[in-house]
Amino acid sequence: MARPERRRPEPDVDGSESGPCGVLLLVTSRFEPASAAAQENAAAMLGRVAEIEAVLAEARAGGGERYVERHRQRGKLLVRERIELLLDLDAPFLDLMPFAAWGTEYLVGASIVCGIGVIEGVECMVVAHDPTVRGGSMNPVTWRKAIRALEISRENRLPVVLLVESGGADLPAQADLFVPGCRLFRDLTRLSQAGIPTISLVFGS
Repeated sequence: MARPERRRPEPDVDGSESGPCGVLLLVTSRFEPASAAAQENAAAMLGRVAEIEAVLAEARAGGGERYVERHRQRGKLLVRERIELLLDLDAPFLDLMPFAAWGTEYLVGASIVCGIGVIEGVECMVVAHDPTVRGGSMNPVTWRKAIRALEISRENRLPVVLLVESGGADLPAQADLFVPGCRLFRDLTRLSQAGIPTISLVFGS
């Protein structure tokens, strides 16, 4: 049987080509980077990016200079310094949910750092309290962030390393903490049941 002849598509009025799958189409753009509208949109986007960077800086600053200095005077490392020493040399760290608690009464980041990093060549989920934020105490957003981190570790079979330095429950919010707190312990036992290692390192008193 003779193979059917493949015909090149005819150009459209604007010079682009339309055809079956596998044929590249030439798309002409009317975007003008130098136009006033484009410049205005670019400026607005850069403003939004600056806002995001400011919120990230706020999250990474922990409880602020006063509490960071108090922590250092006790001879302790900051939470992100602990994580950096834990990970393999020059290994990347994927910071998860850094904007948690934004727009609430709690500090951005929710007094906990969660992310994926490489330890001894193995990708792991790291969950670490920030003791410069209300002594590392946990509020309702902290629990949600930690529970989500454990869900990600279970779905992707990532070992979990917890760096614990916490005053426990944030007492003004304790009524909202008992149920999610129990869920956190349940999720840890399910990780163990699934054969996913969980390791905790406890700092402080």
